[in-house]
Amino acid sequence: MKKVLATEKAPAAIGPYSQAIRGGDYVFVSGQLPIDPATGAFAGDDAASQTKQSLTNVQAILESEGLTMANVVKTTVLLKNISDFAAMNEVYATFFEGDCPARAAFEVAALPKGALVEIEAIAYCG
Repeated sequence: MKKVLATEKAPAAIGPYSQAIRGGDYVFVSGQLPIDPATGAFAGDDAASQTKQSLTNVQAILESEGLTMANVVKTTVLLKNISDFAAMNEVYATFFEGDCPARAAFEVAALPKGALVEIEAIAYCG
């Protein structure tokens, strides 16, 4: 069974994809840019503020399905500059208590709209 998830508490998809898809016992959250859904603008111009907004968007999408960040089992963090890893990591740690999910982090050549951070997540809800 496949279910499309969408909430106004996170930015709308800017292309032919869904905010998230629930497939069985898993929710696959698309990469979230640091866009504040209330303003349509980036939440800030530094990696820390952008990480916070990207994770806030992930959280809002999960909450629309009755889940929390504790359900997250895997994340992927895309960074415009790997030197922002420490700033991202400091904020990231505030979103996960106890056992943290598995994670990969990569430096990429560019992100949509010139973002510094994009984060995707997989949550288990079984």
